[in-house]
Amino acid sequence: MLPVIALVGRPNVGKSTLFNRLTKSRDALVANLPGLTRDRQYGQAKLKGQPFIVVDTGGIAGDEEGIDDLMAKQSLQAVEEADIVLFMVDARTGMTAADEYVAEQLRRQQKPVILVVNKVDGVHADAALAEYYSFGYGNILGIAAEHGRGVSTLIDQVLDCLEIVPANEDEQTIEELQARGLKLAVVGRPNVGKSTLINRFLGEERVVVFDMPGTTRDSIYIEMERRGKPYTLIDTAGVRRRGKVKETVEKFSVLKTLQAIGDANVVVMVMDAREPITDQDLSLVSHIIDAGRSMVIAINKWDGMTEEERDEVKQEIDRRLGFVDFARIHFISALHGSNVGHLWESVDEAWESALVEMSASQLTRLLEQAYDRHQPPAIKGRRIKLRYAHPGGHNPPLIVIHGKQVSKLQESYKRYLINFFRKKLNLIGTPIRLETKEGDNPFADKTNKSRELSRRQRLKKKRAIKKFGKK
Repeated sequence: MLPVIALVGRPNVGKSTLFNRLTKSRDALVANLPGLTRDRQYGQAKLKGQPFIVVDTGGIAGDEEGIDDLMAKQSLQAVEEADIVLFMVDARTGMTAADEYVAEQLRRQQKPVILVVNKVDGVHADAALAEYYSFGYGNILGIAAEHGRGVSTLIDQVLDCLEIVPANEDEQTIEELQARGLKLAVVGRPNVGKSTLINRFLGEERVVVFDMPGTTRDSIYIEMERRGKPYTLIDTAGVRRRGKVKETVEKFSVLKTLQAIGDANVVVMVMDAREPITDQDLSLVSHIIDAGRSMVIAINKWDGMTEEERDEVKQEIDRRLGFVDFARIHFISALHGSNVGHLWESVDEAWESALVEMSASQLTRLLEQAYDRHQPPAIKGRRIKLRYAHPGGHNPPLIVIHGKQVSKLQESYKRYLINFFRKKLNLIGTPIRLETKEGDNPFADKTNKSRELSRRQRLKKKRAIKKFGKK
């Protein structure tokens, strides 16, 4: 399971700013206004190669009433699910009674805590940290989250505190990954038929099915074997829009679902054919892609619909799910078993594509073909050169491209390369990641003396500038 980092502290100490810095996103709203964050925000982060789930929480002051009291309780309960807590304070305002209250609450939780003194830019860092040693924490670090100062050191402390050695699946052989068996997560919004589909896979009533959203509250792991192959099915809780999530246990269910996606090899995204595709569906799909997981899309409750209704659903899918054209889409009825068997074929296909073996010579040859067919646009009049490519890993497939000015490749051209590789390698159901590398110029800091102007050339240049002006 992915480790969980919880950011806690009193209001306006910079929790959301650090959240955005760690997740490399702008998902958390940031403003110079206390109490802006009212609900927990989940995000994925990759810190020094190790994936994490980061939780941004509302502020805790100890004297809350009404909605603020509910926010504070949610923040403290989020600590229970965390593997490590980053307790944030403000170096500019100094220690307050609210900080002491939060420290006292964290001592009762008995979780690993790193005391993070934020906003040390513009103040004397050592003096700002000194007063917080009275809290008794061994790990105290000063940072400036807004500018990124000290964040790298903070990440190192998190990894050391949890004693995490980042797992590198790229070093594992494909045979080792296959021997572990395929983990298949079934995700989607509440009441779309996830548990019914799990029971159909198993051929028995293994998980509770009831016509009420939120029946499944935790991620359930079920081992099974099909045609001699080991599988682990993961039934997850439905993920609703944040504004609809009110119960504490359901908030934790969302976290478990995100962890299950990171733990799975292939994800079956289940949608209800009788309801329109929502932004929450698209958010879940994007989360699966960001996690690098292979995906199969199942449109459930297809039985009993008229041809006209089915055509409308397909048009909606083409319009809103065009960005996941690499995933197979199946129209099924989990209740009656229609087309469910074909899901297994796509699941196995997606897993095989995620573990595809590629060679440097093969990828370089395809890169040359893609380059000859459509060259990238020039950058300031200089052509981008793609020299060679080689595999960088699998699950998902990683292709490393070397060349000149490749770091300036436009996203549209990267998508072109991904689609070209996907078509030529026949990869279905798995995202592809590109990584660009370019060699350092050994002469970047050296002056080319052979190109120095002579005295006559300097005078000529000076006269030209005086007459025509400098362009």
